[in-house]
Amino acid sequence: MIRINDPADCCGCTACASICNHDAITMEPDALGFLYPKVDESKCTDCGLCEKVCAFNDNYDKSLNLLKPDAYAARHKDMNEIMKSRSGAAFVAISDYILEQGGVVYGAGYKDHFRVAHKRATTKEERDEFRGSKYVQSDLTGVFRQVKQDLKNGLTVLFSGTPCQTSGLNSYVGKKLRENLVLIDIVCHGVPGPYIWRNYLAYLEKKQGDIITMVNFRDKERFGWKAHKETFTFEGGYKMNFTYVFYQHIMFRHSCGKCHFCNTTRPSDITIADFWGWEKTDPNFNQDDKGCSLVLVNTPKGREIFEAVKDKLNTIPAELDNCLQPNLQHPSVIHPKRMQFEKDYIKHGFKYVMFKYGDAGWRYKVRRFKQKVKSIIKWILWKR
Repeated sequence: MIRINDPADCCGCTACASICNHDAITMEPDALGFLYPKVDESKCTDCGLCEKVCAFNDNYDKSLNLLKPDAYAARHKDMNEIMKSRSGAAFVAISDYILEQGGVVYGAGYKDHFRVAHKRATTKEERDEFRGSKYVQSDLTGVFRQVKQDLKNGLTVLFSGTPCQTSGLNSYVGKKLRENLVLIDIVCHGVPGPYIWRNYLAYLEKKQGDIITMVNFRDKERFGWKAHKETFTFEGGYKMNFTYVFYQHIMFRHSCGKCHFCNTTRPSDITIADFWGWEKTDPNFNQDDKGCSLVLVNTPKGREIFEAVKDKLNTIPAELDNCLQPNLQHPSVIHPKRMQFEKDYIKHGFKYVMFKYGDAGWRYKVRRFKQKVKSIIKWILWKR
């Protein structure tokens, strides 16, 4: 029977709940909306499958990995695809290929009112919802079982997600069904809580007095690829721009601070990410600041698929050492006030923590002022 004594030991991938034949495990949200397994002991037969399937540890399956991943800078040849995507639209090229072969694609989309959840796509139009960044942990409830059924039905399945999600799915489907499963992970910075995101949207709607109809977590069309600004479009046509107050690691899932996948031995066939430091590979490749994908090809299957889509991409081989952004080397450091943030949220609600820890109140202005003063002092000392 699976027991979570330390919340940092669970990534919420749902593999344990999915594998239980007696449906003795449900995924229950904590105060921030992160899902954790809860066992109904009256249904549990103590078979141990839930413990065996857990892949959030250092012993995740690496049997298919190349000794060293092939690294590339990549951009789609169609600029329209680049502008609609977060980076260089490498995911679009790969998922197009799977769909054109009659396969299905799973990725993070929206349900209800911009609640982030994994969905299934059989067309490019449905797949388009998976484009772009979504800085919230997605809900995988029921998805692993749906993927497994697709594989049993003989379909090729592309599943994209965070590495903890792909590792969990890989463990759940097993080696036999893995043959027709293509896994793509992202270089993940960490996942904020779903309830915080829900409250944030409600806060903005109340502030504007209107309903949000579109969300863009990183609007590169207006601010460029390097910028981290969201655009919220309202029913009345008005747009609001923000820098998401939750980029700081104060509302990340506990497990993000001990992620086992922050290395170059990835639990997926292909890894995609923003290519920070692309200039070291080719200073002209992304001069227009429209976006550049880092692609790590991790398995022979990944090589086969990437070769099949190269005609849709402009690619340049890259040295792995020039691609090692922080989360390919170590987990994000959880904010020291993470626990206090959660306590304040439970006791006082979203608006209180928004003003205390975010960029909406006087504390933020004081922090910014102090940072500016320090920068000025450093500049003066340097000039001396």
